[in-house]
Amino acid sequence: MNVSAAAPATGPETDAGPEARRGRIRRFYKAYGLTIGSDVALRELQPAAPTAPDIVIAVGPVDFARPATEGGTAFRFEPTRQYLSWQAVGTFLISDASRIDVDPAPGVDDPLLAFPLLGPVLALALHQRGLLVLHASAIAVGCQSVIFMGDKGAGKSTTAGAMIRAGHLLLTDDVVALDLSDPSQPMILPGFPQLKLATDAADAIRIGQAEVRPQVHPQIDKAQHRLHDGFAREAVPAARIYVLERGERAAITPLPGAGALPAIIKFSYVTRFGRQALVADFASMHLSQCAQLAAKTGVRRLDVPAGLERIGEAVALIENDVTADTQAR
Repeated sequence: MNVSAAAPATGPETDAGPEARRGRIRRFYKAYGLTIGSDVALRELQPAAPTAPDIVIAVGPVDFARPATEGGTAFRFEPTRQYLSWQAVGTFLISDASRIDVDPAPGVDDPLLAFPLLGPVLALALHQRGLLVLHASAIAVGCQSVIFMGDKGAGKSTTAGAMIRAGHLLLTDDVVALDLSDPSQPMILPGFPQLKLATDAADAIRIGQAEVRPQVHPQIDKAQHRLHDGFAREAVPAARIYVLERGERAAITPLPGAGALPAIIKFSYVTRFGRQALVADFASMHLSQCAQLAAKTGVRRLDVPAGLERIGEAVALIENDVTADTQAR
């Protein structure tokens, strides 16, 4: 599909007026408590009525050199502007935390543009808006929520999928945005109803209320599972953070304060780009936010047994842990 062609509509539409580029139509969506007006069709998001958007996504030229090497990347971070470029996808400019300009690579269509847009690009925009953003998954368990962090392959999305199968609600996958405006109660903002799962995990968990989307690129190893049900639409207080590790049996171990803060910093989204992304006052603000979350939320190590057939053991431990925390309060 040529990038100049707008994908089929999935929500309310309005003409973009002077913003219109290459025959595109502005669509409106809701995610992370924000209204997003986008010239890129984002089928993963929930449609919204046209209104003044909190974030505008516009297609057009971005004055930043795209990497010349195949598969190359280039980034530049300024106090109010961030440039991210992938040679195979395109270049993105985040301005003043309220606008994202998208300059697609030749022949790239909207589903592939959406992949970085709804991952690192949106994560950095949310970070610029003052939210603490983690590379993690989050699930609502009753009136509280839990966060799953871990290295690649640790099973964040798989554990989240098992929790959904057990009747709990997805808050967000991959990009977890926390509102810390109330120092006493960190809140996880609902993202959008999609979970990315590897084939073996999807076969083992089998979430019945999900539609599996086609892969957008051969090198992407997880399929998009769009949930028709099982999604939390309101912000939920964060009760637990679990750092996932592989173990012989399911086990939960509290992390001491000396281990909790480094874990949150390690798995915060902005640190994936290194110190260069924490420009101006963002470094001190980011450290303060991570420390606040560590102090107000129980941080645990969660050992997940090897073998997908045993994922239910971890789910039962999480449910018991959260229930005990609720009763203690």
